[in-house]
Amino acid sequence: MITRRTLAGLMAGAALLPAATRAQQAAPAMPAAGERPWAKQVPQIRIGLLGGENEADRLGRFDAYRKLIEDTFKVPVRLFPAADYAGVMQAFSAGQIEASSMGASGYAGAWLDTNGAVEPLVVPLENDGSSSYISVMVTRKDSGITSLEQMKGKSLAWADPNSTSGYLIPRSELRNSGVDINGYFSRTGFAGGHEQAVVAVLQKQYDACCTWASGIGDESQGFSRGNLQAMVSKGMLKMSDLNLIWKSRPIPNGPLVVRSALPAAFKEDFTAFHMALPTAHPKVYADIERGGGKGYERVTHAMFEPIVQLRREEAAERRRRS
Repeated sequence: MITRRTLAGLMAGAALLPAATRAQQAAPAMPAAGERPWAKQVPQIRIGLLGGENEADRLGRFDAYRKLIEDTFKVPVRLFPAADYAGVMQAFSAGQIEASSMGASGYAGAWLDTNGAVEPLVVPLENDGSSSYISVMVTRKDSGITSLEQMKGKSLAWADPNSTSGYLIPRSELRNSGVDINGYFSRTGFAGGHEQAVVAVLQKQYDACCTWASGIGDESQGFSRGNLQAMVSKGMLKMSDLNLIWKSRPIPNGPLVVRSALPAAFKEDFTAFHMALPTAHPKVYADIERGGGKGYERVTHAMFEPIVQLRREEAAERRRRS
């Protein structure tokens, strides 16, 4: 069970290992370096990188990770930064990548688009041992908007149509709380990613945006992990410039996803690599996880079935509007 709060219905039945039990487990060993029999079927590992951050920063954060995978499994590793979330989803559909870390909604969309031809391996754990995060809505400090009620008639930026925290969950929760999204806000639009959404608010292109944060740690520093923390650490943002006016219930952390057709031995090696990464190479781990946490936990598709259902409901809502 998620250790901070229950995700009221959305996470019903998704049983996760208690944090106390995780803490008792010995740190797994990094797989021994060397060639693998599966390399004949997977001669290179192509990893998709989600949009939402400028390309140079993404490639910089993931370069040591790329090299470490290469050195461990002795096959070339290539990074494919996508312009948006849909780019990674489409790459999975076309069999152009082997793996990517995705948000829960992006994974659910890829699973639907490929008729179940992708699967999750692990999810990251937060500093308190939980496997969830939150969506937050922020406004500029100088806007005077300090509550959701004051957003009536104001403009709102979504991060990406395939983002869990930047679109799917806030829309669902706002609708369930009685907010008519199509009439409540003066306008809504897509900013092109989480980083871009916050920048659009700071530059007064929108009054507010939805983005993601761990929901734990020092709020004045953007929490322990997430888009706000990353922007603070890069000097792009001071939390004192923002009002945080709304928080969602906990959302299941997005998984590391691979194509289901890949050899079972590859999937096991790739899982073992990530399970060992936080203790064996903490700097690499912290770089790819935007601040780090308590490592990873193995998961199955069942954890994300509620998100798949939300995707189906959102698609039905779009059809009704059209």
